[in-house]
Amino acid sequence: MFITMNHIPVKPEHTEHFEANFRQRARLVDRMPGFIRNLVLRPADPALEPYVVMTFWESEAHFHNWVNSPEFKEGHAKSGSLPREAFRGPSQLKTFQVFTDSAEAAKEGT
Repeated sequence: MFITMNHIPVKPEHTEHFEANFRQRARLVDRMPGFIRNLVLRPADPALEPYVVMTFWESEAHFHNWVNSPEFKEGHAKSGSLPREAFRGPSQLKTFQVFTDSAEAAKEGT
């Protein structure tokens, strides 16, 4: 499994609009081959910590297929609806490969 974590530093006065954008997202990624799930994590203190948008994929190749797809461009078209001033800085994308998963271990009985 491949996981992306996009750290997005949103100023507190813009969190409501930021969250509304995610609630009303196009959901195009949901239909992409290899997509597993999407989580949006709200920071305890948005003035200090970023939101974290996590996507879970069957593989890194599936993620790259999404990023290079027309659906990606369409799905992110609304992301420009917040002004640059809404953010405390640039977003930072981090990627990870899962090497162990307690949910999988529980299914296997180990």
